[in-house]
Amino acid sequence: MTGRRFTLTHRLPDAHLDDALRADALKGLTGRPKSLPPKWFYDARGSELFERITELPEYYPTRAEHQILAARSAEIAALLPDVRTLVELGSGSSRKTRLLLDAFTATGALERYAPLDVSPAALTEAGEALRHRYPALDVSAVVTDYEADLTPPGRGPYLVAFLGGTLGNLDTADRRAFYASLRPRLTAGRDALLVGVDLVKDPDTLVRAYDDGRGVTAEFNKNVLLVLNRELGADFDPAAFDHRALWNAEHSRIEMWLRSRRAQRVPLPEIDLTVDFEEGEEMRTEISVKFRREALTAELADAGFTVRHWWTDPLSRFALLLTTPT
Repeated sequence: MTGRRFTLTHRLPDAHLDDALRADALKGLTGRPKSLPPKWFYDARGSELFERITELPEYYPTRAEHQILAARSAEIAALLPDVRTLVELGSGSSRKTRLLLDAFTATGALERYAPLDVSPAALTEAGEALRHRYPALDVSAVVTDYEADLTPPGRGPYLVAFLGGTLGNLDTADRRAFYASLRPRLTAGRDALLVGVDLVKDPDTLVRAYDDGRGVTAEFNKNVLLVLNRELGADFDPAAFDHRALWNAEHSRIEMWLRSRRAQRVPLPEIDLTVDFEEGEEMRTEISVKFRREALTAELADAGFTVRHWWTDPLSRFALLLTTPT
């Protein structure tokens, strides 16, 4: 039996990602300290490396979130029996979302799954597979990002899922902007937001999760240099940089950096820029904020969301929050 329908809608202009990469590289590589947003890790090779990271013994977040979803998806569906559209932000492969889809399709009310992501290829691959797995469901994929249009397709009530700890990749200002963009698109008393977040724990566990013994995370971190080489004509030598992961206690976050092993000059002809690195100079490539319950509950309340349920895995490493707009 084939699924009902798979559609792919582009909300981003054709040159959006190229323009965004150029803008981010120009801003980040001329800043102090130098930095790049983590979204540029995820070309095809980067996505494959991240899948390998999720299987590493040191990297607990994916397994912990999966445990919570396996234990709580039926409960979530029972709490939200009228949801017609399940929206997922940054859906990727939609693997974990199948636990939610299994639970919500069993209730009979769900009509549509709407994954939102910047990658048309990932959306098409996941969408076609889900269309056949859930033949009674429309799959309406949307190519967009958090800085563009978050308007959900289909009709409500909506459940918006933002999983994988991705909220932690945004700093305080960016999280406020994200909430401010999403909140007007949800209706109080009808819609809900489901968020997965990593929690503060001992620094050794956190650092090991981002600096594994096999060097997969280091390879993933350096992949952003290959993206710049390919897309902007840059001449980065990944071997000239060392991967570093550190715990920033002041901001409750893990930070990933690339440290230059020597003084070097790197041209990026596509943006008419030449970048100098001193020996030992570091460039930040990712932040991953770790949350505490009281502070995150207050932050969401300030943004117009009330935390209704807070679930953790058995070791309290990761949390899944069900929130509603107020």
